[in-house]
Amino acid sequence: MAHSPETMARLSVPNAKREAVCPEHGKYSSRQLSIKAWSRCPACVAEQAAAEAAAERKAQVEAAERRHRATLADARIPARFIGRTFESFVASEDAQRSALCVTRDFAEQFEDNLGRGAGLILSGMPGTGKSHLAAALLQHVMPRHPDVRYMTCLDLIRAVRDTWRRESERSETQVLAYLERLDLLVIDEVGVQYGTDGEQTVLFEVIDRRYREQRPLVLLTNQGREGLKKFCGDRSYDRLVETCRWVAFDWPSYRPTARREAR
Repeated sequence: MAHSPETMARLSVPNAKREAVCPEHGKYSSRQLSIKAWSRCPACVAEQAAAEAAAERKAQVEAAERRHRATLADARIPARFIGRTFESFVASEDAQRSALCVTRDFAEQFEDNLGRGAGLILSGMPGTGKSHLAAALLQHVMPRHPDVRYMTCLDLIRAVRDTWRRESERSETQVLAYLERLDLLVIDEVGVQYGTDGEQTVLFEVIDRRYREQRPLVLLTNQGREGLKKFCGDRSYDRLVETCRWVAFDWPSYRPTARREAR
């Protein structure tokens, strides 16, 4: 019975061992692997495997960091608020602790909120931490839901109005469809503008589309309830109060304290 060359080579390999010397690790017992091949220094083999595993882990971490940076860029979170967390939010009084708790709970239960289109309205004067908590919320949900976006109300209105230009590369329908499908949309500085009929129409279109499709929405505003209603209009306000929890930031601005601490 004739054997293949591979079989002959395998059968001809003796079960042999010999002493060998590694320049790095000294003497070791080498096994014969084939007629001409002997096993390498086991310490060298282990070091090479460890180095390759470390390189693979480093490549995976770097790839994850690149994906995270790309997601942050897509989300358009302001650079000042990237890295803000719930843990770094200063909550020294009950009202602040309550706002922190509500916002954190919203983030931790985002799967449920996404399913039913729940939202938040963070209302308070500038410097009270609304943007900090909104950014923390976004960055908390981004690993599982990268399709999120932060924008000011003026950014939103401009994004729609820019489609009216003849040279625009996107149509109004495309922009509104994009804003509608986002897993989470955060709109900051709501109420800073004039609240004209045209602004109300654009804002209503976005709010109504997300309301109908049960997509979560978080609004940040310096306005109280009546001021927000006047700015948004009755139809938008009715949809917001039906689906969004009102969170009051009723305390002084933290910015003077931050400036003193930075000296």
